[in-house]
Amino acid sequence: MPSLINSANAYTISEIFNPDSKIRYVIPKYQREYAWRREQVEELLNDLWENQEGYFLGTILCINKTTDALKGNILEIIDGQQRLTTISLLYAAIYKRYSKMRNDDEDFNAEKVNLKNRLRVKSEKNKIKLILSTQNNNFEDYKAILNEVSIYKDPSFKKPANLGNRRLYKIYNYILKKISEMSDDEVRNLLDKINSAVIVKIEVSNYSDAYTLFESLNNRGLPLSAMDLIKNKLLSEIDRQYKMGRSSIDMDDAFELWKKITENIEDYNLQERFLRQYYNAFRYDDKIKVKNFPRATKSTLIKIYEQLIEKDPEFILTELVNKSKIYNRFVLPNPEDNFYHELLDLLHVGAAPSYTLLLYLFSKYEDTSFLKEVIRFLVKYFVRRNITDFPATRDLDRIFMNLVDACENNGNININFIVSYLTKPERFANIETFKNKLLGDIYTDNTTMARFILCKIEETHMTKETWKDLWIKDKSNKYVWTIEHIFPEGSNIPQDWVMMIANGNEKKAKEIQEKCAHKLGNLTLTAYNPNLSNFSFVKKRDRKDDRGNYIGYKNGLYLNKKLAEKDNWTISDIEERTKELVKEALKLFAIEGENVSDINFKCSNGNEYKDGEIYYGYNVSR
Repeated sequence: MPSLINSANAYTISEIFNPDSKIRYVIPKYQREYAWRREQVEELLNDLWENQEGYFLGTILCINKTTDALKGNILEIIDGQQRLTTISLLYAAIYKRYSKMRNDDEDFNAEKVNLKNRLRVKSEKNKIKLILSTQNNNFEDYKAILNEVSIYKDPSFKKPANLGNRRLYKIYNYILKKISEMSDDEVRNLLDKINSAVIVKIEVSNYSDAYTLFESLNNRGLPLSAMDLIKNKLLSEIDRQYKMGRSSIDMDDAFELWKKITENIEDYNLQERFLRQYYNAFRYDDKIKVKNFPRATKSTLIKIYEQLIEKDPEFILTELVNKSKIYNRFVLPNPEDNFYHELLDLLHVGAAPSYTLLLYLFSKYEDTSFLKEVIRFLVKYFVRRNITDFPATRDLDRIFMNLVDACENNGNININFIVSYLTKPERFANIETFKNKLLGDIYTDNTTMARFILCKIEETHMTKETWKDLWIKDKSNKYVWTIEHIFPEGSNIPQDWVMMIANGNEKKAKEIQEKCAHKLGNLTLTAYNPNLSNFSFVKKRDRKDDRGNYIGYKNGLYLNKKLAEKDNWTISDIEERTKELVKEALKLFAIEGENVSDINFKCSNGNEYKDGEIYYGYNVSR
C-alpha cells in the first residue's frame, strides 16, 4: 500500500486554502454534485465548536505526479470534495458577514482580504481556486454564490435558473443563517477554528492507485457510494486498456456513456438497486456470472462488479447503458410510454423487487400484450403482498430471482407460467387472508395501499367524461386528493360527532373511534384541506370551494355517492360501507380461478352480496 502513495502530509485548512498560493483544486467533471445535507453541515459546525483548534477533519485523496501538489498548479480531488466544498461555503458566508462588520483593526481587515483570496487566485478575479464538478449545474451554482459576495467577478456571468432549488445554494443559505445568529466574536472564533483544523492530504499518481485506496480510507466526508466506486474502477480500467490498445474507447468516451446511466437513473439509491437487480436478472449468462456470487447484495456488489469490469469493461458498460434505459421506464414512467398506466400502478404499489423479473422480460420479449398482462398481475400480487405482509420482504428478491431462472430454463414463457409460479401457497396470500386484512385497520396497517385501493375502486367507476386524476400533486409534491377519515381520527373528538356516533357518550365514542376509524369503510378521498377533517358530517358533506364547487362528499366521486345522500354517520354505516368496499377490492385484486362469490358478506341490513364477477384489468377509459 505505501508504494501507491506519493505523499501523505497533514495540513491546516489555512494551508490548503492558502491566500498566497496559486494552487487550484479540481473536482473531476464526472464526480457527483454537492450532496451534503443540513445534518452533516450541522455536525461539522458542532465538531469545530466543541473541539480545540487543530481539530482533525479527516483525509482527502488527490492525484498529482509531483512529490507534493502544493508546489504545483493543479490538484485533482478524487475523494474529499464534500468537505472541501462545505469549507469553501463557510469561507464565503463568513466573508459576507465580515463585509458587513465595521472594524478598523488591521488584523481584521487583513483577514477579510485573505478570506477572498482563499477562494480565488490572488489578483485574478475570475480564477476560482476550487473547481467543482459540472453535474447538475454544480459549478455554475458555486460561481453564483461567489459572485453574490463579490469574490468572483465576471461581467458576462449569468445567474443560473432555479438556483435556489438546488442543494448547494440551499446549504449556503443555511450556513448564512447560522452565522447570522452568531456574535462578531463568535464568527471570528469560528474562522480561527476552521483555519486551524487539520486535513491529511494523500497524493497518488493515477486513478488506479486512487481507486485502490478508496475503500481503505475512513473519511469524515460523505462516503462514496457503490455507484461512485464502480464508476471509478470502470473508468480506470478502460483508461488502462485504452493505453495498452485493448479498448476502442478512452476515458472521456467511457464517461460520456456512464453519464447516460446516471441520466436514466438519477437517484443514488435507485442506481445501487439497479446494479444489484441487473446482476440478479442476468447472472445465468456466463458473460455476467461471477463465481461464488450467486446473488448481488449491498455487501457483495462492489466485489462482483470489480470482477465484471476486469473481465470486459466495455461490455459491462454497454450493458449497463442499455439496461438502464429499460430501468428508467420502471422508476420514472413516461406518459408517452405504451406501458405508462401499468408501470405507474406498479410504482404506486411499491413493487421494486419485481424489477429483476421485468428487466429480464423487457430485454427478452417485445410482445406488448404479454408484458402488460405481467405488469397488471404484479400490481395485484403486490397489493395483496403489501396488505397481508406475505411473503416476507426478505424473501422477495430470492422469489423473483428464482422466477427468472425458471423462465430461462422453461424457454416457452407465458402469463400462466408466471402467475402459476408466483401464486404457489408459499409465495402468495389466499383470498380469505386478503379479505380478513382488508376488513381490519387498513389505514394504520398500510396507508399507501389504503389510498391505492380507494383510487382503484374509484377509477373503476369512472368514464372518459368523469375522469379525474387522483394522483396529481401540488407544488409541495403532496397529493391533491387525500385520504379523508369520515368519522375523525383525532384524539379530541368534536362534540357534534360524539352526539352523532354515540348519543353523547364520550367514552363510547372513543371506543368506536378506536375500533372503526381506520377501517376501509370510514375512509374516502377528498380534495379539500385535511385540517378541516374535524368538521361535522354535514359540513364535510356540503363543503364548497371559493367558486361554489362541491369539494366535500358531494364532489361527484363514486366513493362518496352514498355519503352525499346521508345526514348521519354511524357505526352501522361504517360496517356496511367497509364490507361494500372490501367486496369491490376483492373483485379488483382477485386472480383467475378465485371465486369471490364464495366469500359471503352480510351487511347490517341483512343484505347479501352475491356478485362473483372478477376484474382482471381496469375498465377505465383514459
